[in-house]
Amino acid sequence: MVLVRVGDVRKSFDQRGRRVHAVNGVSFAIDEGETLGLIGESGSGKSTIGRLVLRLLVPDSGRVEFAGIDLASLSGQALRRLRSDLQVIFQEPLESLDPRMRVGAIVEEPLLVHRRELGRAERRRLVAEVLEEVELGVAYAGRRPGDLSGGQQQRVGIARAIITRPKFIVLDEPTSSLDLSVRAAVLDLLGRLQRELGLSYLFISHDIATVRHFCNRTAVMYRGVIVEIGPTSRVLQQPRHPYTRALLSATPSPDPDERTEHYPLRVELVNATEIPPGCPLCGRCPLEIPACSEAPVPLAAVDGEHAVACIRTVADATTASLVSRR
Repeated sequence: MVLVRVGDVRKSFDQRGRRVHAVNGVSFAIDEGETLGLIGESGSGKSTIGRLVLRLLVPDSGRVEFAGIDLASLSGQALRRLRSDLQVIFQEPLESLDPRMRVGAIVEEPLLVHRRELGRAERRRLVAEVLEEVELGVAYAGRRPGDLSGGQQQRVGIARAIITRPKFIVLDEPTSSLDLSVRAAVLDLLGRLQRELGLSYLFISHDIATVRHFCNRTAVMYRGVIVEIGPTSRVLQQPRHPYTRALLSATPSPDPDERTEHYPLRVELVNATEIPPGCPLCGRCPLEIPACSEAPVPLAAVDGEHAVACIRTVADATTASLVSRR
């Protein structure tokens, strides 16, 4: 069952007198209990999507729904009630934690906002319970963030996010600042909590290896649009869009003996104040034909749930399908 639905969402910002287009018609859905990975280079619009889904930003146009409710239609108490179901875990744990507060107070704070009917003793009980869930323990309640390691700080951030028992969490590069061994432990924790609490995740990341391990489906963003989306195994092992191929070819393999095919794109200075009339990869793509620059290229299925926004790829897939039927 679909929990989050994003439909043709667009968002732009004014920066130094210029209109910068961050998201240009993005659509996707996330099912209950699912993890959707969102990858792409810096500036592609990933974090803006995360903020739109959390209703930290309101789209210029399009629709963001949570459990069938249009988030833009909510305000005041209705929005506050829903926020306990929508949480976020940030990239830099220490920067998201108040260094003056003790861990217990940090984790308790969402209850003061969303569960005002609870007494102090019940709040303390829930804090102790959730600290055990993230494998810290109540002994950490009296410590401050600066006294903790990076992994422990991120566990505090996770505890704060899940104490209201949300249904959906945006994970914005939650492990990128952690050492590899700590990163694996935090991912295991997030996976266990997802299974036990029935959580759905939007996992924003630059780390292809982590996305490959952690996400059910993956969407690839470039210049504010999704150019490829589908099951993670297909998108990352059988990429169909030229940008996805280039992105993966630029990712070092953990196996030094493995040779990765280089898939270069032509260098071009991107103007974020303009929305290209056709495919956003025009001017850089080795497969480009005149039709690519004439009109927007929508996502189209090439293999079951695997969809790609590329004229050449979709045409080749259609031809192959017709040939196989003869």
